[in-house]
Formats: sequence, C-alpha cells, structure tokens
Amino acid sequence: MSGGLDLVVRARRAVVGGEHAERPAVVGVGDGRILWVEEWDPDSPRTGHGADELAAQVVELADDEVLLPGLVDTHVHVNEPGRTEWEGFASATRAAAAGGVTTLVDMPLNSLPPTVTVDALRIKQDAARGQVHVDVGFWGGAVPDHLEDLAALHEAGVLGFKCFLADSGVEEFPHLDAATFARAMDLTAGLGALMVVHAEDADALARAAVAGPGYADFLASRPAAAEVLAVERVVAEARRTGGRAHVLHLSAADAVPVLHAARAEGLHLTAETCPHYLTLTAEEVPAGGTQFKCCPPIRDRGNQDRLWDALVAGDVDLVVSDHSPSTADLKHLDTGDFGTAWGGISSLQVGLPAVWTQARGRGIPLPEVVRWMATRPADLVGLATKGRLEVGADADLVAFAPEHEWQVDVERLHHRNPVSAYAGARLTGAVRRTWLRGIPVTGEDPPRGRLLERGHA
Repeated sequence: MSGGLDLVVRARRAVVGGEHAERPAVVGVGDGRILWVEEWDPDSPRTGHGADELAAQVVELADDEVLLPGLVDTHVHVNEPGRTEWEGFASATRAAAAGGVTTLVDMPLNSLPPTVTVDALRIKQDAARGQVHVDVGFWGGAVPDHLEDLAALHEAGVLGFKCFLADSGVEEFPHLDAATFARAMDLTAGLGALMVVHAEDADALARAAVAGPGYADFLASRPAAAEVLAVERVVAEARRTGGRAHVLHLSAADAVPVLHAARAEGLHLTAETCPHYLTLTAEEVPAGGTQFKCCPPIRDRGNQDRLWDALVAGDVDLVVSDHSPSTADLKHLDTGDFGTAWGGISSLQVGLPAVWTQARGRGIPLPEVVRWMATRPADLVGLATKGRLEVGADADLVAFAPEHEWQVDVERLHHRNPVSAYAGARLTGAVRRTWLRGIPVTGEDPPRGRLLERGHA
C-alpha cells in the first residue's frame, strides 16, 4: 500500500467538493480521512485499475449509484437513558447508518435525566459509549432552573443548547418564558454558543382551540401564528444580544418573511425544516392516523410548496429529521385520538429517500439535497470534517441509488418501534452502502462510532 491508502472508491457519479458538483470521481481514503478526490481516468495509476495495487480495498459503485458524503442529522431524539423503550443509541444509530446518516446530534430531552448539567451529559455519554454505529454529538438543554449550568456544559463540549418557548411535552424539561429566554440568550451569546429553539409561542397556543380527537382539531390547536410570533421573538433576541440562534423544525411558511428580513439585516439566524413537512400534507392524514402527529404540525399542501420555495431561495437552510419516536401505545392508534397521542415522527432511516422523492419530482438536483442534509447541518454545529467529499474530511461515504423505487415496510426499519408516518409509502432512492471513516457500517459489526465534542476535527 502507498501512503497509508486503505480504500479507493470509484464512482461514475459523485457529489464532491464545497461547490457540490456532480461528476465522475475517485476518492482515496487513508486513516479514516479523504486523502484525495480526483477525476476518474481509467489510464491513471491512482484512479484507474492501477489503484488495485495501491489500496487495501477498491470499491467500484454500480452504474445506478451515486457517491455522497454521509448525512449529518442534527435533530434526533435518542431517548437513552430513561426512555430506552422508545429508542436507544444502538437502534437509532443502526437506523441512521441504514439511511445514510453517519453523524447525528442527540437532543437533550426525552432522556432521563435530561442533558441540563454536566453530570447528566456524562451519564448520557456513558450510556452511548460502545453502542453507537455512527458518530454522535450532544446538545445541552436550556431550562429555567439550570441556566447557570450552560457555561460548564459548553466547556464540556456540547454543540449548542436547545430550548422551548412552549410546553415541551415532558415535565422534566420546562420551557423558557420571555424573561428566561432573554437571560439564556445573554448567556449563550456571551459564550459564543448556538441556541436552537422550538419556536411556538406559549401564549398563542393557550389562546388557540383545545386539541380534540380529529386532525383538524389538532391542527387548529397549533396555529401558524404561534410559530410566527415565536420566530419574531427569536429574531428580537438575536438582534438584542448579537448571539447565534437557530429555528428548529419550521412548519409554518408564514414565518419565512420574518426569517428573510432577519437574514437581510445580517443577524446570526438560521432555520431548518424536516422531511415530514416537505413530503406529507394535512390533506392526506387519514382519520385516526396518529402516527402523523407532531409538533408543530404537518400543514396543508400550499404551505408545503412555500417551504420548498424557501429552501430553494435560501431562507431555510437545512433539512433534518426531528426523529421523535415513542412506543406504539403512546400513539393511541387504538383510539386514533390526536388530542391525547404522543407527538413525534419516526423518520431517521427514511429521511433522504423521502426528501429526494419530492425534490426529484420538483426538478431539484441531488447536490442541493446533499447541501441541505449533509453540509449545512455539519456547518451549523461546527463539524468542519463532516458532510462533504473533499480532501481532509472524514471518509463518511454513502452509495445512493437515486432511481431505485421501494416501499417502506416499518417492520424492516431499524427503529426500535415499528410506527411511522411513512408506513407503506413508495419512495425513490435507496441507500445501498454506508462507510464511517472508510469502514463499512452494516449494523451487524461491532459499533465503531465516536462521541463528538465541540471543536471535533
């Protein structure tokens, strides 16, 4: 072997470099990093058949496959420890790898204890260690009684802080009111840390209709106006403090003009949306289909079209799963009552094909999807070696077949509980193989994922 070359991957199509160009490429990997990316020249000793003598392994993708960087999902509820019957590090990271996600960031709530102190972070890291099939980072939590713990959590390596502006759904993770949110933004701005916000306004939700059993009732209880008001508050605090803020799981396109204006003003503000908002619509939620319940909710088709427009225009930056599973009984599938069912969509394994199916139908090229689901999430949390096929990056690779059609069978997903809004959906695009730092991830091999901290390189 030459120069520690462990793997060479040849692809007729690859999404490479910061410009996300799609072209034939050959990637050389050594010691877990991408050593070079070159044009595929059959006569070259490095990129042609001569590479067979240079590397420990040479892989040539099939004609229908595209080489992508591993996706980065910065919004995953793993729920371990404490609610491991909902999900867990082993099952979540198997599902991630099968869906082309090689890095995920775990949310601080729905685990017990929530990640609001350094001790709680260490408990979570101990639970994850030795179980993870992909790399995992952690958000810290910003809750009223633990704002003085933010600096220590930041020093301990969390990638930023998560807060709610309305009820989180679990009593151990209370939301921030106007005064405590302002205090939290003062603190994170002083640390240079990122604050990520569940942006629904508590007062607006209190004024809305009480959630009844039907989907229309539930939708009326989470109006778009609640998101708009909360996003306006996030913008105001970003302006006042000069701090960095990120709007989570945007579902209401009515908030996009607020984001656009903040961006034009030069504020440090970004936003995400999720596969379910881009692929599912209120019109197709079946009666009693509580597997579709999430907060904020899936809205109408016209709203969805406007979210796609915002993504293309750059007013929404990225797409991540908000994988928020639970046990089947908490979904109340027996009664179909949207007012009482747990809110959350399980989608970690199917996010890429779900988004690509819609993007392809809208004439949006695959490199744009890679930008939204790999590079920009990595940039959001400062993981400079993730989410890109370029020299020096981690060799996190995905072989993706963009024309492969398949039907979702929830029993075959790696999620712990076979409940998903995507059950039975016909999708286009399949992940065929995934590599983490140049080593295949099958879910059956011993876990090789690492626990990431802020500043990982």
